[in-house]
Amino acid sequence: MGRTVISVRNIVYALGLAGALLPALASAQAAPDALTDSLRINGQKVPVEAVSQTPMDGLYHVQLDGGESFYANADGSYFVVGDLYQNDSGNLVNLTEQDKNQERADALANVPDSERAVYRGVDEPRATVTVFTDTECPYCTRLHESIPELNERGIEVSYLAFPRGGMQSSAARKMQQAWCSDNVSEALSQAFNDEALTTSASCNNPVAEQYALGLELGVQGTPAIVLPDGKMVPGFVPPERLSAMLGLDD
Repeated sequence: MGRTVISVRNIVYALGLAGALLPALASAQAAPDALTDSLRINGQKVPVEAVSQTPMDGLYHVQLDGGESFYANADGSYFVVGDLYQNDSGNLVNLTEQDKNQERADALANVPDSERAVYRGVDEPRATVTVFTDTECPYCTRLHESIPELNERGIEVSYLAFPRGGMQSSAARKMQQAWCSDNVSEALSQAFNDEALTTSASCNNPVAEQYALGLELGVQGTPAIVLPDGKMVPGFVPPERLSAMLGLDD
């Protein structure tokens, strides 16, 4: 049975774009449990993954199992869609983005090295970035060509597959072939160089799973570079700039 999908856009529509009051939940449970178990919109149960208290009294962060999130009061009668900021001594801190970064970092920590295409230099890396890539993306190719310099700067590059055209695209087939090879990193480099791969694409490979993970984590294009703290940087970043972002400049 497929799971019910309710997006934040659907929620905004249900609220009439005006923060409308919904019927209160008839539950005596604690707020997180009530929101997780009983939250409904227009009579339809919302697929809630997790609920957590925010620093703002009475406001809860509700995360859906599709990766989207919003804020709600304890009984779900009010919703807020957007980012939550903390005004800390005159400095605005985006708490929503901090949460997203942590969620990305946690999710990527569960992907084993055996399912990645890893490029590291001869020395111990000073930092590792995870990159959602597509072998038919010009800027991904440009980033791949910069790997020797990144390695020299102490940056390890760990690839996950994200075929922009979906799992029926030629890029998806090429990356499946690469991940089915005995040496994934070598085969992926060949694919970036437009060299034909003869490996079958029908082995048990993680490309579809990684593509789904990218969608869940908010990847919209490639390359999508995820820093160690979970911050996602879209597009090609020159080695010197990426090194500075990682705090590796001497």
